[in-house]
Amino acid sequence: MKPNILIVDDEHLITDFLIDTFKPSDYETETAASGDEAVEMIARREYDLIFSDVRMPGLNGLELLRRIKKIAPETVVVMMTAYGSVQDAVQAMKSGAYDYLLKPFGPDQATLVAQRALERRQLVRENRILRNEVAAKYSFENLVGKSKPMERLYSLIESVSNSRATVLISGESGTGKELVAKAIHYHGNRQDGPFVALNCAALPEALIESELFGHEKGAFTNAVRQKKGHFEIADGGTLLLDEVSEMPPGLQAKLLRVLQEKEIQRLGSEAKLPIDVRVIATSNRHLQTEIENGNFREDLYYRLNVIPIHLPPLRELTADIPSLVEHFINIYNAENNRAIKRVTDRVIDLFEGYAWPGNIRELENYMERAIVIAGNETLTPDDFPSELFTGGVRRSTEAIRSGMTIREMERSLILKTLEQQGGNQTKAADLLAISTRTLRNKLYEYGVKEAKTPAEKVDTE
Repeated sequence: MKPNILIVDDEHLITDFLIDTFKPSDYETETAASGDEAVEMIARREYDLIFSDVRMPGLNGLELLRRIKKIAPETVVVMMTAYGSVQDAVQAMKSGAYDYLLKPFGPDQATLVAQRALERRQLVRENRILRNEVAAKYSFENLVGKSKPMERLYSLIESVSNSRATVLISGESGTGKELVAKAIHYHGNRQDGPFVALNCAALPEALIESELFGHEKGAFTNAVRQKKGHFEIADGGTLLLDEVSEMPPGLQAKLLRVLQEKEIQRLGSEAKLPIDVRVIATSNRHLQTEIENGNFREDLYYRLNVIPIHLPPLRELTADIPSLVEHFINIYNAENNRAIKRVTDRVIDLFEGYAWPGNIRELENYMERAIVIAGNETLTPDDFPSELFTGGVRRSTEAIRSGMTIREMERSLILKTLEQQGGNQTKAADLLAISTRTLRNKLYEYGVKEAKTPAEKVDTE
């Protein structure tokens, strides 16, 4: 699509000159003889670039610039002015104009300014698209699941996103703690600010303080230049302290002071720098237990735990497994140019009976692998590793509960017994007072892969 330029000037010599100047560049050009006419045209369509005279009868260039910023804030504006009106051009730059041209100017000057202005316009557009994509990716609406716990999570994210309060997200590894942190950031009023993450468990104790607060040149050996820390980088946005339970005790005290005073001090500096950072922390450990064991400061815990969010493990969200499966099919079909349509009901049944020690991350890994290697459009139990479905320490078992069918209770009892016996079918059958053949037939019905194949299946007793 051709870049479109609107030229606003009450002197036809200027508008005609610019039209002729931009013809070789194949720009689409339109003209307006006054600021009022330009406002009407801008209201009807979007322009990439506007050249506007400063001094015009009626609505002058500075007033037009203010209107443009309200109507079309991404449109780039270049002001044109006579030498004696440079002060007006400077004022226009302060009001948001990209550049200005002093009359008289030549075609080369106008062309160069137009090229640079249009490049700026493209960068602004790409940045907006990227921000929108990122915001969509991490908005809470794109967290997958329709269960009651997930609905409560969406509501909580929506209610806390615009606050400055610290958030502590707890949950097992793989439950999506960082995804929730990003959803809070990109759904709130800090979405245009940076989102910065620091994994407190990934850095040695000697480096983590510098990474958090920065340092001055010469602050320690090999500090050859000044460096900003994560708090400074995240100013105006959000800082995620991942696995905050791994932070050394001495540094916990310094973090507490920063959260209280809202200012930092680089290593090697006496100056204190004010910061505006929303802190979100995550932990897969039970911090109150860590407090009792002397590993975590109680006062820091209460400072971080203003808004607590606990993410349940996948084994407690079995109702969301079909939605997650569909979500991962869509993602990895697109990434791998595949056309997987569905999984069988048996796969869903087996997924719902598995413990998922790695939680959503584990399910995602299995789905990605199956989609890449599958030979058919429908995924079956044969497309997944046998450890997902065999009796063993990782096999989940549902507790018998009100509302379960006889078949569901039978299945739960058999799989529980098999789990307790470490997958030994002979011992499990003895405890259940059934034959090994009957047990194998039952496991075949449940889709457990190490059970007999259809050709080997025998009648139950």
